[in-house]
Amino acid sequence: ISMTVVPYKGEALSKKEQVAKMFNSISGRYDFLNHFLSLGIDIRWRKKAIQLLKPYSPKTILDVATGTADFAIEALSLNPTKIVGVDISEGMLAIGREKINKKKLSDLITLQLADSTKLPFADNAFDAITVAFGVRNFDNLEKGLSEMLRVTKPGGSVVILEFSKPEKAPVKQLYSFYSRKILPLVGQLLSKQRAAYEYLPESVEQFPHGEAFVKIMKSLGYHDTKAIPLTFGIASIYVGRK
Repeated sequence: ISMTVVPYKGEALSKKEQVAKMFNSISGRYDFLNHFLSLGIDIRWRKKAIQLLKPYSPKTILDVATGTADFAIEALSLNPTKIVGVDISEGMLAIGREKINKKKLSDLITLQLADSTKLPFADNAFDAITVAFGVRNFDNLEKGLSEMLRVTKPGGSVVILEFSKPEKAPVKQLYSFYSRKILPLVGQLLSKQRAAYEYLPESVEQFPHGEAFVKIMKSLGYHDTKAIPLTFGIASIYVGRK
């Protein structure tokens, strides 16, 4: 699936370039807006997703689309020996590095610029792969998911946290109103970047979720796959193993 929704309509840049540009432009306000717009629930979601890896005690973890490194930092609760975070936005990585240095974690977490569809790592390199709110921004979903599976060790786990669409009334209607009307408005007020916060609901709308997403994972060779809906289905955790 090539994801056709882009942040800046009418620009000739590829989706990857547009997403990098968008995140570079909102990187300074990203964490604040994330927690603010999700009422802080995104912090709980991350904790829950990371806890699913606990039984496997992964020692090496790759965090794809790491952004400002929140998920990578959360993964430290698993006591790994090494976490690598990759992202296509240098602006987001800069903020992530600041955070990591402040917390004196740079011996455990390293961040680097890299594209999810061409991960610069050997096959079977990591015990676990994590990605939070990133697969929706992939240029090519299957390619990104295949790359993640390639660099996972046999028996290793992949945990994906992503927005999904609530299916039941009244949450479905409330969520739709919030994401289409309130979110772009607040995003524009606080970050001056309306395009980024219009892109968010549009990309969620188009994105396969629940069983449709699990089906894609299975078709690419993931095993023991499942979807776990969170908070009335506003987000979902997808788990798969190699």
